[in-house]
Amino acid sequence: MKALNVKHWFADGVFRTILRNASYLGSSKLLGALLGLIALACAGRGMTPALFGTLVLIHSYANGVGAVVKFQTWQFIVRYGAPALGRGDLDELRDVTGFAFGLDLASGLVGLAGGLILLPFLAERFGIAAQDVSIAMLYCTLIPTMTAATPTGILRVLDRFDQLAVQQLVTPLLRAVGGAVSYFGNFGFTGFVVTWFVADLAGDLCLWIMAAIELRRKGIDGALRPGLLGPGRRLENAWDFVWTTNIAHSIWAAWGPISNLIVGALLGPTSAGLFKIASTFFDSASKPADLLSRSFYPEIMRLDPTSRHPWQLAIRSALISGAIGFVILLLVMLGGEPVIGMVFGKRYVEAYDLLQLMTASLIVTMASFPLESLLYMAGRQRAALVAEGAAALGYAGLIFMLIHVFGIEGAGLAYVAGVCLKAVFMLLPTLWAYRDRSSLSHVMTQGARA
Repeated sequence: MKALNVKHWFADGVFRTILRNASYLGSSKLLGALLGLIALACAGRGMTPALFGTLVLIHSYANGVGAVVKFQTWQFIVRYGAPALGRGDLDELRDVTGFAFGLDLASGLVGLAGGLILLPFLAERFGIAAQDVSIAMLYCTLIPTMTAATPTGILRVLDRFDQLAVQQLVTPLLRAVGGAVSYFGNFGFTGFVVTWFVADLAGDLCLWIMAAIELRRKGIDGALRPGLLGPGRRLENAWDFVWTTNIAHSIWAAWGPISNLIVGALLGPTSAGLFKIASTFFDSASKPADLLSRSFYPEIMRLDPTSRHPWQLAIRSALISGAIGFVILLLVMLGGEPVIGMVFGKRYVEAYDLLQLMTASLIVTMASFPLESLLYMAGRQRAALVAEGAAALGYAGLIFMLIHVFGIEGAGLAYVAGVCLKAVFMLLPTLWAYRDRSSLSHVMTQGARA
């Protein structure tokens, strides 16, 4: 069959672009993952398991608050900015980026205030000791930069995935270098907190600088002038899109950080540290799907959703991603335990049992990555919201129940179940959207490529 002729797939210029951009991000992510392991190894060996778990909980709290309030402004910029740029309508592009920047500012300030106010009341429940609350509050000042996705969207619309690839190395590189200094210099818990803080801040600021330089190079001035009311009125359905994607992604993006907090609250900081190690390995293993998604979404938003082209691209990308996932699954199963023991020490090998459970969902995670992008392309973002919400509710119920029954292994089982629920809940509305694709002309992006 022609559809199964892999050589024919690469004759498609859009498919080649997706893979090219994913390769940019993938090469830096691979190096970033190695640097991240070095950083975690230094932290794991430089502190007791309890202090390492406390560092994880502090980072997870700030990251979790940011994930809850964060608007997916990069998706908004791709959805509205890519067609505007294709038409050469720079005024509309400025509205898009200004609206996104305004949302980032507002959500970041709300997240900062909420995180600082709630932390003293929630710290003990999440396993953060009273003497560490002040450090955790300092770490919360990163929330405004953690929530900002405008520069990411700008670089994707301007097809500067090479810049994004370089930026992805900043935080893990600084964490690795700072972690090594803290470890060999015996700077202890405070040294590692400062290292992670500086690394996160530098990585976020680097992204803004790159976006500003690229806009200036393209001669697009005034694109980073924040605004909400004016652009929100001029851009059709802008508020509906950002609220829907915000709620959907807030639910799912908070999965990892909140999982760490739940494990810490129920089982203590040491178990939170083990869960963090296992989830870090799993996230690293599933990165190819995330990278393909980041490249896939901007490309299909330029296509006609009523044609078969974007849907065919989704199937091809899913098959390739699933095959990569199978290979990675074998590597993790064979080499995960010795790598964890070598990097973190024998006291952390228990994390491999969790990793084995979590990798059961790896192929599902990687093969299902196009579903969300297809729903956004088809104007079915509310269906994506329902899918995300239903899966997250199922996961939340399972993690509490299974931890009480199986301990820390229950957290791994719940993670697998949550991933599978998300895939199923996303697949059903995607199939319906494909069946009714002839009615999608109202969501066609202007200036779409044939």
